[in-house]
Amino acid sequence: MTDKPSSRTRAQKHCDGVRLFGEVWKAGEMEDSESLVRRWEDLDTDILVKIFQSFDIYQLTSGIAHVCSAWRLACCDPLLWKTLDLSMMKSNFIKIPLEPYVYVDGRSDKNLTRVLKTSLNLSRGNLMTLIFHFNLYVSDDLLTYTAERCPRLKRLVMPAWNRIKKTGICKAIQCWKDLESLTMPSIANPPYLMEEIAKNCKNFNELKIMGPCDIFFASTLVAYLPKLKVLSLRCSMLLKDALIIILDGLQQLEVLNISHCLVIDTAPPRAPRRLLKELDPIILEKASRLRIFLTCMQDSCIMCQRTKNDEGLMRWYKYEEGLWLEDEVRSLAY
Repeated sequence: MTDKPSSRTRAQKHCDGVRLFGEVWKAGEMEDSESLVRRWEDLDTDILVKIFQSFDIYQLTSGIAHVCSAWRLACCDPLLWKTLDLSMMKSNFIKIPLEPYVYVDGRSDKNLTRVLKTSLNLSRGNLMTLIFHFNLYVSDDLLTYTAERCPRLKRLVMPAWNRIKKTGICKAIQCWKDLESLTMPSIANPPYLMEEIAKNCKNFNELKIMGPCDIFFASTLVAYLPKLKVLSLRCSMLLKDALIIILDGLQQLEVLNISHCLVIDTAPPRAPRRLLKELDPIILEKASRLRIFLTCMQDSCIMCQRTKNDEGLMRWYKYEEGLWLEDEVRSLAY
């Protein structure tokens, strides 16, 4: 709901908002000598917006916006809708053996639909950043509904792919002409998505992949997104040959983050794969042209240990809440 949160807790912000609300109200009563009673809707809109910035998405969409027309108008202020952060929302689901490989509880779907639709109505097309949780299973219809109502979107953190089909994500990308940055789970068939981004998002320059990067994925990036400037592959399995393809093919790349990656040397058929302990001189030479090249392959590093234990496919649900949103590249950290 707001820009990147500070170190202060949500509870502290909420208390500040309530305190400010009370102080403003008391001051208004003192100034009004003709009446002992003032209507809530008479409070100045700018002051209401300032107060509402201390509340979370649930409080805005479930209560505050429905108090009166004046408060609803204040809830539509663009200052409240630069970012819609749904990273706290997870689907209640169980895994199943057939596609889409998850079954989502109906109440979970209804809650997401209510919050998302109310938020989009209040935002009035002003959203610039949209953050989904990686364990949020959004349907095609809801993704399309979302895309059509935030055409100015510049930064997107994608939910899980399971319930999103090719037609759904392509239709959404076509709505997001201003998209510049995307964080997404790894995808088995990336060409159609990268091609759609290349055709529709002319300012796109920043990508984070949460999952393995093989030769096919690297070749797809080079083919469709040659102007990419920032790429993060942190905490994943990365083939050495894929890394070389990226360094050779993405000539406009300025920032590359492979921190905590399992870098695998390509082995002959049937030979055991070899995990690199350090990057060889060839890779370092190719990476020297980059403005920033972020690496970490230390046995003592907790994140490197976790990536190794998870075999390059991070099971983020096992770790601290919100850890998956972190990144050594500041513009990709949420």
